[in-house]
Amino acid sequence: MAYQNIVASKLGQGALNTTTTNYYICPANTQTYVKDIDICNTSSGSITVTVYIVPNGSTASTSNALFYNASLPVASTLQWTGTQIMVAGDSIQAKATAAASIVISGGQAT
Repeated sequence: MAYQNIVASKLGQGALNTTTTNYYICPANTQTYVKDIDICNTSSGSITVTVYIVPNGSTASTSNALFYNASLPVASTLQWTGTQIMVAGDSIQAKATAAASIVISGGQAT
């Protein structure tokens, strides 16, 4: 399948939970290009964050972690910039040990 229409977009945004949660799921008949993930520590102390890019049909684990228990000092931001390709059903899941926010940007090709 050729993908001709690429639309840049904010793929996901929200408050991180202390349990692993989906923040983006690649839709059917779509490829997603993840270009940027920003995590901001909004708590009153240092936290750790974990981000997974999970293949369709799999579960979040160390084998698909983008960050695993990454330390994030108070009032700071962790930024990942690169390229990750996702296909239908793949997901971005994340968690933090305390209050934090996440923003995921990229593009969807249909």
